[in-house]
Amino acid sequence: MRAVEFHEYGGPEVLKLVQAQIPVPGPGQVTIDAVYAGVNFADLKARAVGYRVESLPYVPGLEVSGRIRSVGQGVEGLRPGQEVAALTGGGAYAEVVVAEAVTVFPLPEGVDLRTAATLPTVLPSAHALVHEVGRLRAGESVLVHGAAGAVGTVAGQLARAAGAGAVYGVVSSAAKAGHALKYGYDEVFVSDSFTDGLGEEIRRATGGRGVDLVLDPVGGDTLRRGIDALAVFGRLVSFGNASGAEPWQAGPPELYARGRSVAGFSILALAQSAPEAVRSLAERAFRTVVDGVVELPVTAEFPLSEASAAHTLMGGRTSTGKLLLRVADAGPAAEGSPA
Repeated sequence: MRAVEFHEYGGPEVLKLVQAQIPVPGPGQVTIDAVYAGVNFADLKARAVGYRVESLPYVPGLEVSGRIRSVGQGVEGLRPGQEVAALTGGGAYAEVVVAEAVTVFPLPEGVDLRTAATLPTVLPSAHALVHEVGRLRAGESVLVHGAAGAVGTVAGQLARAAGAGAVYGVVSSAAKAGHALKYGYDEVFVSDSFTDGLGEEIRRATGGRGVDLVLDPVGGDTLRRGIDALAVFGRLVSFGNASGAEPWQAGPPELYARGRSVAGFSILALAQSAPEAVRSLAERAFRTVVDGVVELPVTAEFPLSEASAAHTLMGGRTSTGKLLLRVADAGPAAEGSPA
């Protein structure tokens, strides 16, 4: 079978298309004949700095859609030929993918394989950030960093559907702001950090009150200043460290005086520690797509052989929405360009 792997850390050029052995599912696992694989920022971090990579060579990819090829011992409720989406610990950039059965999800009625590939990481993550961890209540305000990315695109819609009083986004360009404004945001700030006046813009927009919920995938100074932007009893949820800064700390000086709180979330970490919780979370999140509450646009699609081009596009910070790799034919699509 074909797979994309890297043997050393570096830029997109280290991704190589290779011939690999077809895997066999172990107990509690299934193999999937992949049709689409999602591209995530975590894939770029794996390739560049070894994020969550145990050894080399390594096949990246955290989410896949396709048809079950075979099931391992003890697997119930899944059968060969069934159309599914799956969250994996890696290895999704391949024609045949191994996944733990507990994080393999039969497709809801009306969801095709292309749409399904956008769901396993993004939808549960955004749902948890807004609801389970962020605990957004009707009438509250929310600020989302990376509002034009995949998680940000979904989070804005979920916040709006939850009755948020105001939904603010932060993006790095005017073009991204235009994208975010289509997906639930009331106002979008173009800024790389709080250091160029963003804090003042938030205070202006909220009449000096601050926001009730901040969703932050950046870390570093952005996270620390995000705490300062919280209203009384406000919450900040950290779900990444794109800045590459040293691990953050928050304590009594930042939190006690105004009753603020900080929480964290990672769908990959939760899948390891509490996979059944991920399954329940995914089921709730996927329903928002079936019910028409949320849509996640696929803005670019590349064949498996051009995974490096997909990484170049995402790494250039110009992409919006969701990027996919097409592993096998499943209907017409625009190759290597906005879909």
